[in-house]
Amino acid sequence: MSDNKQTDRRRFLKGAALAGAGMVAAPAVVKGQTVTNMRWQSTWPSKDIFHEYALDFAKKVNDMTGGELRIEVLPAGAVVPAFQLLDAVTKGTLDGGHGVLVYHYGKQTALALWGSGPGYAMDANMLLAWHKYGGGKQLLEKLYASIGANVVSFPYGPMPTQPLGWFKKPVTRAEDMKGLKYRTVGISIDVFQGMGLAVNALPGGEIVAAMDRGLLDAAEFNNASSDRVLGFPDVSKVCMLQSYHQNAEQFEIMFNKDKFNALPAKMKAIIENAVDAASADMSQKAIDRYSTDYIEMQTKDKVRFYKTPDTILKRQLEIYDTVVAKKAAENPLFKEIMESQIAFARRATRWEQDTVVNRRMAFDHYFGPKGSLSKG
Repeated sequence: MSDNKQTDRRRFLKGAALAGAGMVAAPAVVKGQTVTNMRWQSTWPSKDIFHEYALDFAKKVNDMTGGELRIEVLPAGAVVPAFQLLDAVTKGTLDGGHGVLVYHYGKQTALALWGSGPGYAMDANMLLAWHKYGGGKQLLEKLYASIGANVVSFPYGPMPTQPLGWFKKPVTRAEDMKGLKYRTVGISIDVFQGMGLAVNALPGGEIVAAMDRGLLDAAEFNNASSDRVLGFPDVSKVCMLQSYHQNAEQFEIMFNKDKFNALPAKMKAIIENAVDAASADMSQKAIDRYSTDYIEMQTKDKVRFYKTPDTILKRQLEIYDTVVAKKAAENPLFKEIMESQIAFARRATRWEQDTVVNRRMAFDHYFGPKGSLSKG
């Protein structure tokens, strides 16, 4: 083989290795415009509305930068399994990703405080307010640094309260749940284990198949649209609504820190504003889509929805307090984050409870059994 051919071969192999590792080459120039390409992965199946949210964010950035930054988002498993996203982004195998912080629970339990639990009476939007204005952002940076995660993280997209989950029959008391093989994630694993369940953490795309094979007796994922498209109504016709196990969760947009820091200041500013825009858009889309699928699961899929009994909700809170007290005693960073949340929640939830009118009265007035619009 000639020296020129050997040189060409080495160049080819080097380029293939970089591509295989998911590394982005130097920015391309198209029609006089410098273009930076990024390859991302979500932690969601392509058919899930959550993957759609990831695509929505990418489109906003792509549009707002005028094509100077182009983010391609692949579904879960395209490059790495869902629970390995943090490692892949840290190493630069992926330039970024879309998921939830609680999926990194195995690396640092305190990450679950961004969404797994009752949020000290805050909803997900209030928890985001704590993150942005109450010190959470700085604490998350400190936490990621403590585990060597080379990422820039943007929590966004407040989620509505998640259901207790899908069961073979309605549960009327905490004792009904003992011994069930159940899927959940984060601190909720510890809470439900404390309630006597056998818990298994699975990515969203694997849950229904596990229920169908009898590997799970019950499971929770997130919302009416995700649950419906993932096939939960095919394996269960009973869904228990309302729970404290994930009362205040949000999504996470994650960049490899080196790739993010290398971007021009203007592009970083666009990304940060796109996060806020995507957060609002996701919240509004969720209301539209979740409410539609909630009705259609009842009318078309014949799913029966039940409110989780207060006795179970109260038991969740009691066990959660025991679980976090233990983790705070073992993990100083967990304790620091928890105390910061409590201080913010004490003020914010008091304001909310004193100020915001309970909309149940208005709902009953218009849409209750004797409501003025109940027959509409």
